[in-house]
Amino acid sequence: MFASRILPTICRRNFSSIKNTVSAVNVFQNSCYHKIDFKINEDRLVKEAVTRFTAFNIGCLAVTDKNNKVIGVCSERDYITKVASLHKDANSMKVKDICTYGPQIIIARQDDTLETCMNKMMFKDIRHLLIIDDKNEEFIGMISIKDLIKEIMKNKNDIITRLNDFNLGKGAFFGSE
Repeated sequence: MFASRILPTICRRNFSSIKNTVSAVNVFQNSCYHKIDFKINEDRLVKEAVTRFTAFNIGCLAVTDKNNKVIGVCSERDYITKVASLHKDANSMKVKDICTYGPQIIIARQDDTLETCMNKMMFKDIRHLLIIDDKNEEFIGMISIKDLIKEIMKNKNDIITRLNDFNLGKGAFFGSE
């Protein structure tokens, strides 16, 4: 009886929802993209983009212009559909020939929630989002669907730990001790 009436109230009070607390910038700070140079100039060869995909074990690069401003994205999917499947030469094509530019790029704002980012990716069937600063429209970073899933799993594991602690009577604030 206690659990059916009191536990939902306790859970609502002490377990904040992941979709309301984790922003795109938070996810980026824990992302594999946070520690590597994931930009490539649009005039570089496609072969160099493929080399970076492999070297860093990533699936997307932010494309920059001559002023190092992010202007697009180049993904493994771009390579497969515009180079490999058409038997074109990656050693002679430039990144600007295959990348996605401008209005077609789906972005995340720095304060977008994890849920908003997931919805954007699912709705457009993409695996990466560029993160843009709300104030000055500057590029902050990039996140992948894998980064979002890791964040969700981390939150779920935390909730499981808190519920186990509650069940065992540990701690007033349901934190593992």
